[in-house]
Amino acid sequence: MTDTAPLTRPQLRRLLRNARRALTPAQQRDAARGLYRQLAQHPLFRRARHIALYLPNDGEIDPQWLLREAQRRGKRTYLPVLHAWPRTRMVFQRFEQGERLRPNRFGIAEPVVNRKRQRAIWALDLILLPLVGFDESGGRLGMGGGFYDRSLAYQSRRKTWKKPLLLGVAHECQKVERLKQASWDVQLQGTVSDSAWYLAAAEQAGDPAQRGD
Repeated sequence: MTDTAPLTRPQLRRLLRNARRALTPAQQRDAARGLYRQLAQHPLFRRARHIALYLPNDGEIDPQWLLREAQRRGKRTYLPVLHAWPRTRMVFQRFEQGERLRPNRFGIAEPVVNRKRQRAIWALDLILLPLVGFDESGGRLGMGGGFYDRSLAYQSRRKTWKKPLLLGVAHECQKVERLKQASWDVQLQGTVSDSAWYLAAAEQAGDPAQRGD
């Protein structure tokens, strides 16, 4: 896709969701391995001690190889958990292999709520965010629920911030030329696909990210 201007956000969301859903199981497995190769040895991943990821749904690229690798290295890993009330709230809860999961109201697996294992979002080092579409300038098109945007809205009220680093992860086919951002959209520091890095704010991520070494 070269120009998204004629499409509304709902139209673009539908188009890109269909594109990722159309990937075969073999293509999904290859993409998951590609994402792992892009990130597992990168300084941004290696340095992070508290990492939030997600469990894939609706054709999203699968970060579970990275989840297991982070746990193998002794990092603490977290998954998003939706609250029953208020219904717009999302928190991040520590997750380890073997823990019981249950479907939330969207049918997505998440840990059983345990407030003692939850961590404030600003105390995380790195969040790997799912998305529907992305561009090279840090733009992100989500599913439309606004959970990540609301959870990270505090960043717009701070002149400077260091954590968490926000990296979108996606299939290469989800890249578009440009995304028109709404006032509430949270800007990513970059997006990592199964085949490339697209860093939008290397000055915040540091020189290693800019070099990609």
